[in-house]
Amino acid sequence: MSATATVLETRRESLVLSLNTHQDKGGPLLCPSPSESTSVLNHSAQDSAPLHPPACAPLQSAPQELQEKPLKNKRPQRGRHLKRFSSKWRSGDPVDSGGGGGHPVFTSRAAVDSPSEATHKKRRHLLCHRRPVSEGGGSNRRQRYVSKDGKCRVNLGPIEDKTRFLSDIFTTLVDLQYRWFLFLFTTCYILTWVAFAAVYLLDAWLRDDVAHAHDPGRKPCFQNVDGFLSALLLSLESQRTIGYGSRMVTAHCPEGVVLLMAQSILGSIIDALMVGCMFVKISRPQKRAQTLIFSKRCVVSERDERLCLLFRIGDLRASHMVDAKIRAKLIKSRQTQEGEFIPLEQSEINLGYDTGGDRLLLVEPQTITHVIDHRSPFWQVGAERLARETLEIIVILEGIVEASGMTCQARTSYTENEILWGHRFESCMSLEKGAFRVDYGAFDKTFEVQMSPISAKERKAAKDQEGELH
Repeated sequence: MSATATVLETRRESLVLSLNTHQDKGGPLLCPSPSESTSVLNHSAQDSAPLHPPACAPLQSAPQELQEKPLKNKRPQRGRHLKRFSSKWRSGDPVDSGGGGGHPVFTSRAAVDSPSEATHKKRRHLLCHRRPVSEGGGSNRRQRYVSKDGKCRVNLGPIEDKTRFLSDIFTTLVDLQYRWFLFLFTTCYILTWVAFAAVYLLDAWLRDDVAHAHDPGRKPCFQNVDGFLSALLLSLESQRTIGYGSRMVTAHCPEGVVLLMAQSILGSIIDALMVGCMFVKISRPQKRAQTLIFSKRCVVSERDERLCLLFRIGDLRASHMVDAKIRAKLIKSRQTQEGEFIPLEQSEINLGYDTGGDRLLLVEPQTITHVIDHRSPFWQVGAERLARETLEIIVILEGIVEASGMTCQARTSYTENEILWGHRFESCMSLEKGAFRVDYGAFDKTFEVQMSPISAKERKAAKDQEGELH
């Protein structure tokens, strides 16, 4: 064996001896440093007698006194509201910095920023007008403005002046959930019964009728009231007009008659309020919107040589909506040329308001058409730009319920991932004997068509240039 191999063997034996000694003393078994193991392997590869570094056991946790103590002076964390707000938007989205060059700026929520940087980052999260396109077809989920079932995903912050809700107490009661609604009115009934029972018992005690309740020669104010339970039964029977006959208010005290009149009036008010609120809650047309359906996706295709955005709506009930109207909004954050940031700006999408096409006879499924012209917000949007945009289309269908005459509203939304470029809807209507048949199984089905990926503006420019050449 050469001298180099002898030196290396000596180093290996000393290293193994030191590791075993350290383990016997109760310390954690540590692996050799990368430089030592690398040098041993490099030299051993050149020698005829290969040397192998000792096998290392998994690292054990160090004693508590050797562990790193947490820093006492922690940096101030970001506001919880800001962090929760920004977490609802896509993380790591490239946002155009606006400084030229077109290089995207990626944001990170893990870093702790200064207040000015945090405010600027929140604005960039809201702007979010460009996003990377994933090659696998998947995309990060982001917060919708309106869910597919029509619920608005906007949470109101803390409101200081809550007395405004009491000024419109009827609407406040109607908007309550059923469990709180029933709990509130049940509490009102129990409180009134208990309160008037206490007043009845106090009056009977002051008149000394409680002690002489079973005296046949005495004329009490409240007959057969000898305790709180009997007074509670008197209050309940009087307010609910049960009248079993064993307990009653006699004509020997005027204050008993006044109390009975007050309880009757208060009980009638509570009854009227509860019946009215319950009737409005039951007859609200929110459930009617569950039978108004929208297509899961909207498509972009050509109709009569014009680029159009299309989606479908339908009514599952045989009783039709009266005076049905459709409208749509585009929700998109943007920054003006002056540097003003406008979060979640709402732009109108024309669905035929000027021609009356927004008024529907919703007997069978209707395909709603938005012509993309120079007034449309999609005038400069092509297939490639649509894949980079971050937008949301809100569709609102309003009409009068034929059965109740109340106005009903159904909503849905489409994000950029739910807009299919170069697709058309399949037909869901067929002719039968004496009537037309609707096949709702084909309501959401689409098929792809050959179409240019350029925007409507580029189509118009190419068509004008072709006309000039001819």
